[in-house]
Amino acid sequence: MDDGKPTGPEAKWWSRPPAGRATPQEPEVPSAPSGEVTAQLPPVADETSGSGEHTPGPALAAPADQASVVPRERPRPLHEPDEYSTPPYGGPGPWAPAPPVQLPTPAHGTPLPPPYAGQQGPQGSQGYPPPAPPQPHQPQAQPHQPQHQQTQHQQPQPSQWVQYDPWSTAAPAPGQQPLTHHGEPRRTKRRRAGVAGTVLLAFAGCVLGGAVGAYIERNGGFTSVELPQTDRESGGRAPDSVAGIAASALPSVVTLHVSGSDEQGTGTGFVLDRQGHILTNNHVVQPAGSSGEISVTFSGGQTAKAELVGKDSGYDLAVVKVTGVSGLKPLPLGNSDNVRVGDPVVAIGAPFDLSNTVTSGIISAKERPITAGGESGDGSDVSYVDALQTDAPINPGNSGGPLVDTQARVIGINSAIRAADSGAGPDGGQSGSIGLGFAIPINQGKRVAEELINTGKATHPVIGVSLDMEYAGDGARVGTKAADGGPAVTSGGPGAKAGIEAGDVITEVDGRRVHSGEELIVKIRAHRPGDRLELTLLRGGRERTLAVVLGSADGT
Repeated sequence: MDDGKPTGPEAKWWSRPPAGRATPQEPEVPSAPSGEVTAQLPPVADETSGSGEHTPGPALAAPADQASVVPRERPRPLHEPDEYSTPPYGGPGPWAPAPPVQLPTPAHGTPLPPPYAGQQGPQGSQGYPPPAPPQPHQPQAQPHQPQHQQTQHQQPQPSQWVQYDPWSTAAPAPGQQPLTHHGEPRRTKRRRAGVAGTVLLAFAGCVLGGAVGAYIERNGGFTSVELPQTDRESGGRAPDSVAGIAASALPSVVTLHVSGSDEQGTGTGFVLDRQGHILTNNHVVQPAGSSGEISVTFSGGQTAKAELVGKDSGYDLAVVKVTGVSGLKPLPLGNSDNVRVGDPVVAIGAPFDLSNTVTSGIISAKERPITAGGESGDGSDVSYVDALQTDAPINPGNSGGPLVDTQARVIGINSAIRAADSGAGPDGGQSGSIGLGFAIPINQGKRVAEELINTGKATHPVIGVSLDMEYAGDGARVGTKAADGGPAVTSGGPGAKAGIEAGDVITEVDGRRVHSGEELIVKIRAHRPGDRLELTLLRGGRERTLAVVLGSADGT
């Protein structure tokens, strides 16, 4: 069949590329020895089947009698070769010989680029492998197969194709390993980014864990600390407890601030009645003198001015009165004769100007004869007290405050303390408590307070004798003469009527032993004027008992 191609013994077969492709240049075919026939591959028809495959033409053999094939002159290319090996996009590329087999055609008819002319791939590797040189056609060759089958039969080794062709868009042929070089750098970057992210996460976790640990160690956890606590109690305390006693007595206790022309002081007092009478010590109000001021502060903080009603230095008691104050709560009075040693007591006052201070203790002794004062030097300010002794702490500022029993009843007025030294502190002030405090019995305080409220002054019981205060023996000895030079036993007085004589030594009062003149005065002042007493005395070495009715003398 004549298909329009060159024929004849010297004819060569050319494969015309499709439009837009470079015209291939046929390699030179070496001359065959004499008597040998050289066969060429038949040309491929331009027509394509509907499936996109080229239809092969019949194979033709050269005449057997021709010894060799003489090549004819090579045609010239249409343009100069491209020194940059530009892919065939656009016009025809450089002239090249036709390969023995065609490269696979990508899908959709996109032509493949030619091989890179002598270019090196990344890291010195070759690009697409150059086309293999033409091989002599064997007469026993299999019939020409479709292009994709030829590709499978003549596929190069994977090692020749595992290079990235940036111009190729074709998928790898069946059986060929996919090109992976283009993806490896990206996976390396992702792997490095993943490792870096893991390291950063680990570091952040360590920092966060350390911060959380430090916070937990310092704060005990993520939530605020709430310690267990007992619920608030709505009930009060037992009335006979210290708290119950204090709650009952405090509203009736006041703090006194006294100021005069030369000095000032602080003390305590308690309300006697609703008329505003307040009982305190004489030495508390003494700084005010005749023209000073007395201010009273109640436990609730209210303040009021007070006026002096009366005072008595011999008993160390005084009464002041406030006016215009409502809601006063008098403090009930007990009976000091019912007190026994060991009974619990509570002292309330303002020690060192600390108002509403409560201390507690017991009655450590009864009928303890004490004398206080005497700063004037003439004995006019000396107080004689048959006191209740307590170990409840009493300090300067407690003076005049109440000493109460378990039923919050007043049994004494805190008046004096015993100091370990001379009674003066390092700064010249009075030293504090050592557990020896003394209170005026309330029975004596009641009588004196009533007299001061009613008459403005108190009376003292007397026996009408002068005592020798320098006597060193046991008991109280009656002097030989009075201080003014008169007789020691007042004529017509209670002592003279009972038969007391100068030089007698009184040893007991109502059966209680006395050891000094001070103790005899204390025992007598513990009674009211008109009381009957039995005195035991020594005269000429003989003991006698006499009965005496106490007289009265105005106090100062």
